[in-house]
Amino acid sequence: VGNTQKCTKEVYMDVITALKERRSIRKYKPDAVADMDLEEVLEAARWAPSWANTQCWELIVVKDSDTKKKLAETMPSGNPACSALRAAPIVIVACAQAGKSGFFKGKPVTDKGDWCMFDVALAMHSLTLAAHSRGLGTVHVGFFDAKEVARILEVPESVTVVEMTPLGYPDETVKPPSRKALHDFVSYEKFGSR
Repeated sequence: VGNTQKCTKEVYMDVITALKERRSIRKYKPDAVADMDLEEVLEAARWAPSWANTQCWELIVVKDSDTKKKLAETMPSGNPACSALRAAPIVIVACAQAGKSGFFKGKPVTDKGDWCMFDVALAMHSLTLAAHSRGLGTVHVGFFDAKEVARILEVPESVTVVEMTPLGYPDETVKPPSRKALHDFVSYEKFGSR
């Protein structure tokens, strides 16, 4: 139907609308997220692009209140995402299998080293856009003790904890932040040629 796809129950918004309307949500309602919605959000991450299709991401879905509280405690006090992790019905912890993305025959082939951060970011961006299209909120959380999160969730050493996001129904309306104009960051042919 035009720029949207019709699903069994809902009409999905187009990508540009989702990009422009998605916001970082830090206040959540306690309402449970339907299994079908969670699966669709995870499916969006599944289809994200990755280096040589390595799909190095690992996602941990956390619903247990005590575990969510422990995850929130890995962040510095005052971080507004602390209460979001506790309140949201779900927390998704995104991890990456180390040494796969950005490697060829076991050796890193870019000056960026392990490409896993890029791949996990792509997967999580897809996930957050899909969540928004279903009326769910998210916020990318990166300021936390990743080693402690790994200990809490029994993540093996070969896997790196990258980010967390609460997932649930927003209990706030967030105004859009200002954005740079294209001419502020787009160059043509050479850097700085605006």
